[in-house]
Amino acid sequence: MLASELFDLTGKKALVTGCKRGIGKAIAIGLAEAGADIVGVSASLELSGSDVEKQVSALGRNFSAYQCDFSDRSELYRFLTDVLAHHNIDILVNNAGTIMRKPAVEHPDEYWDKVIEVNLNSQFIISREVGKQMITNGSGKIVFIASLLTFQGGITVPGYAASKGAVGQLIMALSNEWAALGVNVNGIAPGYIATDNTQALRDDSQRSKAILERIPQGRWGSPDDLKGAAILLSSKASDYMNGSIITVDGGWMGR
Repeated sequence: MLASELFDLTGKKALVTGCKRGIGKAIAIGLAEAGADIVGVSASLELSGSDVEKQVSALGRNFSAYQCDFSDRSELYRFLTDVLAHHNIDILVNNAGTIMRKPAVEHPDEYWDKVIEVNLNSQFIISREVGKQMITNGSGKIVFIASLLTFQGGITVPGYAASKGAVGQLIMALSNEWAALGVNVNGIAPGYIATDNTQALRDDSQRSKAILERIPQGRWGSPDDLKGAAILLSSKASDYMNGSIITVDGGWMGR
């Protein structure tokens, strides 16, 4: 097989969560650029006419839109019942997430519960249910969007750090069970990317300066910087990758 064919996603269908903006939107468009049709879902995604739908459709790919609040367990199950009844999913990108900032001594139960529900519990449930379909089909690719806080503790985001650390373990746990069944489970750990989630950091001149000084590449990342890793982990090029987490961080973890 030619190297170019290893990355070809023509005929594949990818479910991308949190696809309305930021990293999820960039990944959805990147997978479409590689040939995949997209099933997109976000809490506030327009069911018709969203910007991500327009960009995917302009590439000649199909886009199916769904809404789901991942903090609502019953809504999550409703979504999964609907999407799995109408789609055969080849690629799952677990990108939807949230972050809530307060020092640990002020971090309320409501912050902790919501972050863990969205970033961890819902991702396990989605992976389990989509994974059943993939195992029946004998193939599939699951890509979790982890974080630098999969490896580090962060500051004033204890729930987020705990959830992303757990995602790293979940990647390995699922890959241990499903690798022999044809399902590759891996992850991407983005560095400091210019998205809504990092707006507070970019607005803090001192924190932003400290962050940029540690990044060897000397800049904030762009959501488009994640496209390459996402295509790799969604394609045949990653057929012998299981339980891996790729850092896309401008060199942060090397410092």
